[in-house]
Amino acid sequence: MKTILKYGSILFLCTLLGACAPKEDAAELYHQESPLQADITMPDDFSGNDPIKIELTQDNKTVEDADFVHVEIWKGDGSFHDGMEEAENAGKGIYTFKKDLSKDGLYYIKVHAGNNGSTIMPTLPFAVGELSKADVEALNDQAPAESGDHSQHH
Repeated sequence: MKTILKYGSILFLCTLLGACAPKEDAAELYHQESPLQADITMPDDFSGNDPIKIELTQDNKTVEDADFVHVEIWKGDGSFHDGMEEAENAGKGIYTFKKDLSKDGLYYIKVHAGNNGSTIMPTLPFAVGELSKADVEALNDQAPAESGDHSQHH
């Protein structure tokens, strides 16, 4: 009787463990995110006359009509901070933003973009005019760029 009970228990446990095994298509049952990517292009000599260009792609396709694209700019020394403003949809996945910045120094641009459930906020440093010694040191002290959710151009 003990032997039958022992083998019965083993058989029951094997059946129970087999039922808990993951299905081969389990990953397909969950929402598959398609990451949004932003390519930020700054004008060569930033003066505020030429627009900043932001190209959005998702699933290797241009994002013609993103849910939102906002731009935030601030100065590295804390003397200037401009809250989020909406970028203009220039068509073909390109969004543009113009800002007149008259004071020399190190600035940062952060793009807040979202589309189809994916949100990104890449940040890019850029120079206006001449950089001070403190600005150059601040750039040199920065950590490496964040992981590949965006590419950066200067």
